[in-house]
Amino acid sequence: MKITALEAQKHNKDRLNVYLDGEFAFGLDINTAARLRIGQILSEAEIAELQKTDGVARAFERAVRFLAARPRSVYEVRRKLQEKQTPPSTIDTVLERLTALGYVDDLAFARTWVENRQTFRPRSTAALRAELKAKGVEEAIIRQVLHEVDNSESALQLARQQVGRWRGEDSYTLRQKLSSYLIRRGYDYDTVRAATDIVIEELEE
Repeated sequence: MKITALEAQKHNKDRLNVYLDGEFAFGLDINTAARLRIGQILSEAEIAELQKTDGVARAFERAVRFLAARPRSVYEVRRKLQEKQTPPSTIDTVLERLTALGYVDDLAFARTWVENRQTFRPRSTAALRAELKAKGVEEAIIRQVLHEVDNSESALQLARQQVGRWRGEDSYTLRQKLSSYLIRRGYDYDTVRAATDIVIEELEE
């Protein structure tokens, strides 16, 4: 089939519409279309390869936009592309490219996730494990990252953040409410007791 026209798309100047034998055939990103020229003859195999290359380019751009908001796990990116009906082979190609560029890295993602949680919304290692598993992070990576977490320190940090909510309560009520709060966030009894003892002592002083 002969290329009879190459026209920039009205709403996306980075893509071209390709016309074959006088009729619109498909769209391509400008880089993929760079080697095409009017009058060029394309075989069915060449057309299929162009469309495949364009599919990868579009999926890659979609993934990069998805990653722009915050770091994502490999599982999250894969799921996002699956929602857009992206072929599995295209998803694999995109993830390989993203990994090579350092855009996706589950170990780095898990570390960033835990660091942010411990800084702004401390969680127990049990809670963090559940969150990372929900993000599709492999167990080996989860173990490696959580090995670096001090459960006692994060419980104490969270207790100090929350104790002001019940500052007017008596010591017994304060201990009950603070303990319940920490237990709901996955901390074990011994860790909770140690953290509440320290915080209540600090408050009394």
